Amino acid sequence: MRHRKKGRQLSRTASHRTATLRNMATSLIQHERIRTTEAKARELRPFVEKLITLGGTDDVHSRRRVRRHIADRAVLHKLFDEVGPRFRERPGGYTRIVKLGARKGDGAEMAIIELTEMGN
Repeated sequence: MRHRKKGRQLSRTASHRTATLRNMATSLIQHERIRTTEAKARELRPFVEKLITLGGTDDVHSRRRVRRHIADRAVLHKLFDEVGPRFRERPGGYTRIVKLGARKGDGAEMAIIELTEMGN
């Protein structure tokens, strides 16, 4: 039974799940829109929104906390120089999930997760 268990397993081990979320967060910040399964998008949303919130305050501690999850330096700079300041005045809700329907091969529900436009 899954009593008091948080999050989706995504058919992965804990370390694989963490690596998947980190890679997807890096791609989302880099491209500002990615296409993935709906379950992965729903799991990614709170993960990346916490990183964007940290990106709004550009200090050493915030950079080190984000660096734990984002390995690519260029993406880290983009988060703190462009994305974080863009959403600084907004109290959450930085991402949007748009459902696309079933994938042709296996019927998995697909979705696009994207950053909302210009902090509005």
